[in-house]
Amino acid sequence: MDNQTQQVMFSSKSNDWETPQHFYDKLNKEFGPFTLDPCATEESTKVPECYFTPQDDGLFQDWDGQTVFMNPPYGREIKAWIRKAYSESLKPGTKVICLIPARTDTKYWHEFCMRAKEIHFVKGRLKFGNSENSAPFPSAVVVFESQPQTIIKTMEAR
Repeated sequence: MDNQTQQVMFSSKSNDWETPQHFYDKLNKEFGPFTLDPCATEESTKVPECYFTPQDDGLFQDWDGQTVFMNPPYGREIKAWIRKAYSESLKPGTKVICLIPARTDTKYWHEFCMRAKEIHFVKGRLKFGNSENSAPFPSAVVVFESQPQTIIKTMEAR
């Protein structure tokens, strides 16, 4: 990984990275069809029929009854997004699939992710957006749904 990519990925210059299309397609096939992308821009959304931009602020919108794909900003605000995903998933008919860094040492991971229905650890590293290099962190897919049983699995990046 070149020095410039490292500086951006380990700084607060950018904390939102576009999901690789092939990986999104795999998630949509297994868990979708997705009906909402709450953390998107017009250019990055994976659910063009229904998405929230930073101006819409998906943290303050209702996700009730949706099958949500969420690749949240990975900065300090990630805890608020994970809390929102968990709380929305408690609503009947609402399922939230989160693509997040596998930061198992964080407080939010233990508070919320360990209550997920499923956790899939991604084998290998994903390449986000137009990056030439893979992410410098492992990823996980966390499935929040009203069933409390936690299932932990691995998932191929390709």
